[in-house]
Amino acid sequence: MENLKKKTFFTIFIIISLFAIFFAIFFNIQTYHREYTGILNNLTRMKNLTIERHEPFDKEKKPINDELHNRKVMDYEVYTFILDENNEIVDKISHSDNAISDEIITKAQNIIESNNTSKVRIGCLYWNKYAYNFENNNSLTIVDITNTRNMLLTNMLISLLLVGIGELVIYIISKKITECITKPVQISFNREKEFVANASHELKTPLAVMMANIDCLDVNKKNEKWINNLKSESDRMSNLITRLLDLSKTEYLKKENFSKNDISMIVKKRALTFESLAYEKNITIETDIIEKVNFLCHKESIDELVSILIDNAISHGKENSKIKVNLLVSKNEIKLEVINEGESIPESEYEKIFERFYRNDKSHNRKSGRYGLGLAIAKNIVNAHDGNIKAYSKDGFTTFEVKFKKN
Repeated sequence: MENLKKKTFFTIFIIISLFAIFFAIFFNIQTYHREYTGILNNLTRMKNLTIERHEPFDKEKKPINDELHNRKVMDYEVYTFILDENNEIVDKISHSDNAISDEIITKAQNIIESNNTSKVRIGCLYWNKYAYNFENNNSLTIVDITNTRNMLLTNMLISLLLVGIGELVIYIISKKITECITKPVQISFNREKEFVANASHELKTPLAVMMANIDCLDVNKKNEKWINNLKSESDRMSNLITRLLDLSKTEYLKKENFSKNDISMIVKKRALTFESLAYEKNITIETDIIEKVNFLCHKESIDELVSILIDNAISHGKENSKIKVNLLVSKNEIKLEVINEGESIPESEYEKIFERFYRNDKSHNRKSGRYGLGLAIAKNIVNAHDGNIKAYSKDGFTTFEVKFKKN
């Protein structure tokens, strides 16, 4: 259920976040394109006006071009420098209310000396201070884009700030939507868990009575077969009910019942306990356990987890092989590994094996005495401790890997 909530939340959160980010990017691109087009249009218009001037240059008398002198630009600071045949500046025109500063004149002289003629250069509006259009033996138009650059950078910062604030709002909205979507599923899931727990409890008492009555029956040659069958099936049903109750308990683990425990000692004791069972199949259990690893957990549940994994490894391990039980610690996590040599798990079933009543034996052979609940219980225990469990097979070895965050 928790996985469903997480997946639903992240799906909603990512979709809304992408929409918000796309809107911010679209807004900045549109603003950038508008400003870029405006600068280019001003450079082009000034170029056309200077090209239309036909009178020759006179060093003692400035060329007359009233339209060029009187042309005003509202949105940008635009300056035109009229040049003679030697690329000397003979006239300076400001198309705004600002006077031509020494910095602009120096910039113009640098452009002229670079001989980048017949070239429009705007560059990146986020970094450059000036854009220009240089016509050889004619004119140089410079646009001061400092204000444009500052405005674009301000828009970008505001967009990032709004997206950041928006992410917090999106997080809250996604939480609310997730709760609304998953609430019916949560109710059904809780009812299912309650049903399993209640049904198991209700079945346990009459089954115990039946088993007691079976033990009181007189056994003879005529009824021995039937009584043995009754005992066998009663025991099997009793084990099934016990596992269902175990499954139900692991779904209701509460963190307020957790305490600091030496998980190294728990793993070591369980490995020793199963050595006799492994010996029956000529299986050796090898351990690599880091000492004194303290972990905030539910002790009985972790003990059950280790038991399930080792028992599973013995049941599916081949004879005359080894089982490795490792407890490793890194900077941020505790890792438990149980590795056995035997029949591999198909890759398509890596996730399925943790489902309730799932068994790789498609015939559901009852002789094994297994119900497909052990690994489901193990996963519940791991989830209750905010951990992760996975299984995989490689080169004839199957590994069950459990990871917990250090606390």
